[in-house]
Amino acid sequence: MISTSQQLENYLKVIKDESKLAIDTEFKRIDTYYPELCLIQIATSNSIECIDILAIKDLEPLFKKLYNEKTSWIVHSARQDIEALFCLSERIPISVFDTQIAASLLNFPIQISYQSLTESIQNIYLEKKHTRFDWTIRPLPIDVLKYALDDVRYLFKNYEFLKNELINSNKLEWMEEEVDFLLHQSLYEPNFMQIIKKTKGITKINYSFQKDAVNLILWRESIAQQKNKPRKWIMSDDDLIDYVCGKKLLSLKSKKLLDEFSKNIEFEIDTVSNLIANKPLNLDEKNKKKKLQEQIKNLSTQHNIAPELICSSKSLVKFIRGDLSVSINRGWRKKISQNLN
Repeated sequence: MISTSQQLENYLKVIKDESKLAIDTEFKRIDTYYPELCLIQIATSNSIECIDILAIKDLEPLFKKLYNEKTSWIVHSARQDIEALFCLSERIPISVFDTQIAASLLNFPIQISYQSLTESIQNIYLEKKHTRFDWTIRPLPIDVLKYALDDVRYLFKNYEFLKNELINSNKLEWMEEEVDFLLHQSLYEPNFMQIIKKTKGITKINYSFQKDAVNLILWRESIAQQKNKPRKWIMSDDDLIDYVCGKKLLSLKSKKLLDEFSKNIEFEIDTVSNLIANKPLNLDEKNKKKKLQEQIKNLSTQHNIAPELICSSKSLVKFIRGDLSVSINRGWRKKISQNLN
């Protein structure tokens, strides 16, 4: 395990000409708002290493390699790994091949695990017993370190198999299109609209309470960020809704801080369109949905992918109701489904 700046410098010299890096990370996020990155595992075509992020103060040399314009990442289910690194580096990779996304386009189960994919492609069974290990512990036990290294040990062969299959089925561009969303910095910054919409009970309260609810949610979020603690440790969703509806009262100090915070925020939200629960489908919409689902099922058979990958049930409802922003109206999905009616 690389745990000193000198070891890291030596390692980076060894891989300086490598353009493809298989990458995985281990981080802790049980009691923090932001992920605490602990390890980075990197494999090339002929080497494998583990870097102790907690032991090395200056990670800039590593970041220069990872985010070099010639460096492409190979990752399985890349979003959380990119986010954990982004919190330290404030940078996004130039190019990513996500083996989970690639596999879904080849009719493997959607969101297939790295272990299942490796077993399917290489007939190698990987243990999962350290999934919930506390990665801040030092020194790492030998079996735990081996477990971490195994998470990149087989990535290259998975990548090579999947890439060849994508090329043979004319889906490589589909994969590149699918991973594009991973390369936008906004994905790794707090999405306040999503945070608001995911607050339990927000769609059920009276319209007159919703503006106050939004202010309280944003205030909770700001405190969670400042203290680096999970938002629900600051205030649970149930308590938040009870405060807004007057079932519970904030302390005078908290009320004063909330009022001051609310004066200084500028958050535009269309509460009617964004927070009300979706209306049930009427009879015509139900019939149209059933017809479209049958057409999508036929397309999925034709292209050897899962129907929900073409269009989820939720997106299909939006499509029926004229929402042009849904993914079925873009890219490869639009090309293969242009005759839907």
